[in-house]
Amino acid sequence: MNDAIDRDLPREVADALCDAEETLAVAESCTGGLIGAAITAVPGASDYFDSGLTTYAYDAKRRHLGVSREALDEHGAVSEPVARQMAQGIRDVTDVTWGVSTTGIAGPTGGTAANPVGTVYIGVSYGGPWGSAESYATVSRYVFDGDRAAVRAQTVDQALTDLLAEIDSR
Repeated sequence: MNDAIDRDLPREVADALCDAEETLAVAESCTGGLIGAAITAVPGASDYFDSGLTTYAYDAKRRHLGVSREALDEHGAVSEPVARQMAQGIRDVTDVTWGVSTTGIAGPTGGTAANPVGTVYIGVSYGGPWGSAESYATVSRYVFDGDRAAVRAQTVDQALTDLLAEIDSR
């Protein structure tokens, strides 16, 4: 696991999910599997962690998560609608309680005026009991400083922090 990633956050996520008897799956783009690695570094992760997908390419987001072509074409991969659909998609295809997504520009190139290097969207999606109207998704936009490794580590920490905040709010 990346030494810059907060090692306490995955344990806190584990405790929160186990206490609530809920499950998690992640859809990662810019973090390339680092969230899944952080979660599975905690012994017993199979009790609450279902799976993780790294969907880096546009077509992978569409094929594996059901992200719409319209969202990708109109807003780009690094956008609120795509992060939302990724979080909802991973939750739906894995039938878990929580889905988390990351999409962003870790650098050192690829930034634009609208989305400079370090821009990341993190989605958190909750799936209430089947047929319930409780399901929802939130997306937050962040701009992190540092090199590629630093942006990715900050994204992992923030994604786990955002997930914990949502679990605690329920």
